[in-house]
Amino acid sequence: MSDEGSKHRGFERTNQILPDLTSVLRVDADVRRRATTLPLKLLIILSLVVASLRAVPENPPAPTPPMGWNSWDSYGTTVREEQVKANADVMARDLGRYGWQYVVVDIQWYEPNAQGHDYAPGAKLAMDGFGRLVPALNRFPSSAGDRGFKLLADYVHAKGLKFGIHIMRGIPRQAVEANLPIAGSPYHAADVADRDNPCRWNPDMWGVDMTKPGAQAYYDSVARLYASWGVDFIKADDMGSHLYQPAEIKALALAIRNAGRPVVLSISPGPAPISEAEFFEKYAQMWRISDDFWDEWRLLRKQFDYTREWAEYVGKNNTWPDADMLPLGRLRVTATEGGGTPSRFTPDEQQTVMTLWSIFRSPLIIGGDLTTIDPATTALLTNNEVLEADQEGKNARQSLEEGSVRVWIADALRAGDHYVAVFNLAENAQSVRFAWGKIGIQTGTATVRDVWTKESLGRKSGIEVELRPHASILYRISQLQGATVSSSR
Repeated sequence: MSDEGSKHRGFERTNQILPDLTSVLRVDADVRRRATTLPLKLLIILSLVVASLRAVPENPPAPTPPMGWNSWDSYGTTVREEQVKANADVMARDLGRYGWQYVVVDIQWYEPNAQGHDYAPGAKLAMDGFGRLVPALNRFPSSAGDRGFKLLADYVHAKGLKFGIHIMRGIPRQAVEANLPIAGSPYHAADVADRDNPCRWNPDMWGVDMTKPGAQAYYDSVARLYASWGVDFIKADDMGSHLYQPAEIKALALAIRNAGRPVVLSISPGPAPISEAEFFEKYAQMWRISDDFWDEWRLLRKQFDYTREWAEYVGKNNTWPDADMLPLGRLRVTATEGGGTPSRFTPDEQQTVMTLWSIFRSPLIIGGDLTTIDPATTALLTNNEVLEADQEGKNARQSLEEGSVRVWIADALRAGDHYVAVFNLAENAQSVRFAWGKIGIQTGTATVRDVWTKESLGRKSGIEVELRPHASILYRISQLQGATVSSSR
């Protein structure tokens, strides 16, 4: 493996040995039992030791922004097992060494006759005897014999990658109509269904009323099933917005924790309410900050406002506000949509997407079909220096907004180095001339490297660049003279 590939394999984290919690609880009980005989000072010391051990966090599921591929932008509701495997093959062969690792099957994998990017009211869904959705056998033949996604997950894992699925909030309406039992409980689907809180845009599910007995048991049973399949990533939809559903987010998060398998929980759709940032940070690893993002400039233009507002929350407790998937490469490849079209973003706009997502430190989830990926898109996704900004940067923030120009700065992993991104949001070319101090970096001169072209530009006293409409640059600056960097946002 090349040095470059080895470095990006370093994004993956190995497990660390946790303290024996059984022993911790045993010590805690002993402290209480001897409370009347131990000297007060010793009792306080022992209690603090126990508390500190309890506070040791588990290994975070997402210590850096997750990187992967999701089937939605290219295959919509229709993706099949052979297509998932083919995309996993490309990721393992061409992208894995750069840190790309998640392969995620998006919505309707349980609907045998799903079409395009649409939903069919009343469609018959594949489901087990406990009201839990399972893969449609005609689309995922390895699920035969009640094996679910286990063999497909095994295939992905064997390539050194991780496997994920999309789920909908709630309980299938079909399960409620049949009043199926909830696994591991005396309750049934009709006992927990909330018919007054359905999904507003997908016809398959009723909400789950978390005040009802058996409600947590249902989510627990679903999480146990996914853990038995070897799922590493869950994109949970109809939760973050359209309406915001905190009770069911919390229920799913607790169920995942209790299932005993590390899983990245991604909450969708957005825009998530920023007032609830602390809640999302507590119960998820990533959450959408916008509605669905597609290859349209008007949507990309709005992302600059969303990312500016969410920047201060990035990375807190290893959690990641999510600017949504990268609609790059060949999209909409379903039969009902003509078999696929290239991204409608211009080359400059595609670079702007990757630049904004990377300096903001969004999760990077590719939406395009990897089996037909073109060289230009591959180059966007495999620039190791750009990916370092996403995976290793710190304290990213918008430092300047002047007319149609936006400037972001962030700290690089190496002390004293910084990233600077400049964006032209105008419909015409712009000449950008800013001294370092104007954008929040107090220095006379600095050594500048163009991260996209990997060219050293020498020592500069500031930014001097001509930007085409919707274009951007990403620089890494170092060897600053007596520098201080503004922390204002």
